[in-house]
Amino acid sequence: MPRRLLSAAAAGALLLVLTACGEGEEGPVTTAPPEIGVNGPSDGGGDTDPSDGGGDQTEEPTADAPDIPPPDPADYAGMDENTEDGATQAFRYYIAMSMWAHQTGDDSMLMQLQSDSCNGCGVLNEELPELKESGTYWSPFEVTSVEITPHPSKNFDFEIGYSFTVPEHTRPDPESGEPVEFNPIEYNTVGGMTWATEGWVVGGLNSKWGPDVH
Repeated sequence: MPRRLLSAAAAGALLLVLTACGEGEEGPVTTAPPEIGVNGPSDGGGDTDPSDGGGDQTEEPTADAPDIPPPDPADYAGMDENTEDGATQAFRYYIAMSMWAHQTGDDSMLMQLQSDSCNGCGVLNEELPELKESGTYWSPFEVTSVEITPHPSKNFDFEIGYSFTVPEHTRPDPESGEPVEFNPIEYNTVGGMTWATEGWVVGGLNSKWGPDVH
């Protein structure tokens, strides 16, 4: 019980920031490679050099995307309904799609689940452009949910506080592209959810992550 109360308090703190300024807060940096830090959306310059290796290939020098099944919408029952629970499930699905995009490089569905002006979405997903450019991705894993709580909102239909953990996995080193082992990482997030003609859309996102943020 104390663990769950602490998690809720952490989500509440994020909630206040989201409603006050609508922007993603800078997350704590883990001890592993520097791409974990969130100092705002990447300018896309990147020091990762995709291997142009002078081969005979005519396609862009990226590896085939890993064959990892995407999150199943059936596991998020009700996310297409204009209800509090629908908003909750839709935000869980958004987070699952974000993690899947980091594992495969396919962010086409993810972009459909957020508004074009989503504040903070680019912070959570800032590594995606470099991952796609290099053709190297995070290793497969499944998110472990800790707690999820809907809140009323002045700026959105609902704000959903979601705490989860990413288990041990690998991520490519930004310099060499070689896989680097990561210990479990804890995430606290709050998503501002708006009901639109196409369903629930993430219009604002605040996130913090690190080894001990729950």
